[in-house]
Amino acid sequence: MTISANSQLAIQTIREKAIGKDIVFVSGTFNIVHPGHLRLMRFAAECGDLLVVGVLSDCLASGAVLQETTRLDGVDAISLVSYTFSLDDAPEDFISELQPSVVVKGNEHENANNPEQPVVQAYGGKLLFGSGVTTFSSMELLRREMEVIDHSSIVKPKGYITRHGINLSGLDKLLVQMRSLNVCVIGDIIVDEYIQCDPLGMSQEDPTIVVTPIMANKFLGGAGIVAAHARGLGAGKVNFITVTGDDDTRSYIADKLKGYGVEAKLVIDDSRPTTLKQRYRVDNKTLLRVSHLRQHKINKTLQRKMRDHVFAALDGADLLIFSDFNYGALPQDLVDEISRECTRRGIMVVADSQSSSQVGDVSRFKNTTLLTPTEREARLAMGNYEDGLVVLAEALRNKTNALNIAITLGAEGVLIHAGHSDKTQWLTDRLPTLNTAPKDTAGAGDSLLVCTAMALALGGSVWESLYLGSLAAACQVGRVGNIPLTAAELLIETQKKNGIY
Repeated sequence: MTISANSQLAIQTIREKAIGKDIVFVSGTFNIVHPGHLRLMRFAAECGDLLVVGVLSDCLASGAVLQETTRLDGVDAISLVSYTFSLDDAPEDFISELQPSVVVKGNEHENANNPEQPVVQAYGGKLLFGSGVTTFSSMELLRREMEVIDHSSIVKPKGYITRHGINLSGLDKLLVQMRSLNVCVIGDIIVDEYIQCDPLGMSQEDPTIVVTPIMANKFLGGAGIVAAHARGLGAGKVNFITVTGDDDTRSYIADKLKGYGVEAKLVIDDSRPTTLKQRYRVDNKTLLRVSHLRQHKINKTLQRKMRDHVFAALDGADLLIFSDFNYGALPQDLVDEISRECTRRGIMVVADSQSSSQVGDVSRFKNTTLLTPTEREARLAMGNYEDGLVVLAEALRNKTNALNIAITLGAEGVLIHAGHSDKTQWLTDRLPTLNTAPKDTAGAGDSLLVCTAMALALGGSVWESLYLGSLAAACQVGRVGNIPLTAAELLIETQKKNGIY
């Protein structure tokens, strides 16, 4: 039997997506997507690599309450579905042409007449029946928890705004002007994987907590999310240079950066895997972290490749961001060579060097416009664990010749130690944290760094730039996982009149 042109086009698209993958096929009317559908999709997705869903067209779905396009949108919104389309043919006819590895139907069909059965058997596929488990009813709620920003918990400090004469409407103009920027980012790439689990209890064999994974989400981290933030905030062009292993995680990074519109140069180092950090979470709390990485510095040959890529990207650049996670991508010689070239070309430089599970030294970045260490990172760099924050910031400024120091203090906000361009006067102020109920603080520093740096590159004052950067951080911690912040999301806050205290 000849299938419709629409189905033929769908098969062509599916086959292009499914090279080297096992296809799982589900079909149905899907009047209103409900938890039962979500459980079925979860079950089906676990049966192969690419989940394809055919939504019966209006001419086939005799019992449909909603129109075909509305039903398609409902299924397409399910994150587990790889491809969905309107099915104009009987499912068994479409299956005969596509020949998916697995066809899935709900348990209620197991004892009924299934015309798909002989078709699937004929080409050696499998027809499976299953409706998933009840734990999956909350999966879309988990997805929403991870992706959607809760703006209601973000407040604005009237005192800081008044002290520095910040024009809130002027912040909108800065965001719009970010489209004109050309940004270059260099540093360590990380992939963060969040594995949501259901707790099963305590093992009877040993004192071990037992969980079962129910959903996994990967996010770009490290310098990769810094580059993605810059593009999401509107930068016209973002070049990103980093080091990866030669593995599947590298392929994931390349695809994500391309999707975000970042022009990436991924230099392969055969001596290391691409850094992958896994977080096992239960009830939105991290239970365990597992890191797959190597921390040795890249060799001289790779350093030269990185330098050449950066120098090429500096043509027309307005801003260079060092995003250092101390996994070896930024040896000192490379940092110094790039810094000198930026000085020669008059390109603004900002830097951050993170020391969480690893140890770094933010003071190795000299003559920058902005450094954004945590208090711990600043104290590590200076070997100073006793003096007050202002003394610490001044010591770091003297050592690095940075124009502005912003020491991030977690729930206590940011201490700003700022200088005029003539470096004759230095002022200090504190900007309190703007999100009163953060969901995931992991991405706060990256978003603050990027947004502040871009505002500074446009000529914004350090006070309004760091205020805008703090708003960006407040938005970012309002959801779980590193998802690139967009100018539209930030505009919600800059244009919001309430929430000022």
